[in-house]
Amino acid sequence: MNVLFEFLPLILFLGAFLYKGIYFALIVLMIAMPIGLLVKYVRTKIFDKMYFWSTVFLLIAGALTLYFRNPYFLFWKPTIFYWVIAIVFFGSFWIGEKLLVQRFFGLVEGMPLERISRSQWSRLNLVWVLFFIAAGILNIYVAYNFSEATWVKFKVFGLMALTFVFMLAQTLWIARLIGGDDDAAEKE
Repeated sequence: MNVLFEFLPLILFLGAFLYKGIYFALIVLMIAMPIGLLVKYVRTKIFDKMYFWSTVFLLIAGALTLYFRNPYFLFWKPTIFYWVIAIVFFGSFWIGEKLLVQRFFGLVEGMPLERISRSQWSRLNLVWVLFFIAAGILNIYVAYNFSEATWVKFKVFGLMALTFVFMLAQTLWIARLIGGDDDAAEKE
């Protein structure tokens, strides 16, 4: 239920785009995202920082897109957002006791993460930095080299699928490290 709810604004965006174009779809998304953020907070009593900042970036890019009637502000939103995330992950090498990826996986209950060494966490954190840089580059490549409709579908389905596959691969790697024998974990 939560997963469907999280992606509902994107589904509404796609439907509105197919119905009436990019500017109408953007208005729908600019209404749906803050409502989604509020509803999520009311339901869970957890303030989702990632959702919040994504909403802030959307509202800024959306306002610029609507004001200038130029969709490239919207096209750049995912790229800038991904690059900011990459910078934050990269900065966690020097700020805080734990790397950001370690804190992220630490939110999962019952995972014996202490079996993962600092060098393995560092490698994983760097992989996340590179993923977000690459996703940003790929987004802007699609925006500038394909039609608006292709970009919308890529934004809704392509980036979501890419992120899901990436997260699944990272989760499987972590599971292998914490579930395997000590020799296999040290070789990673």
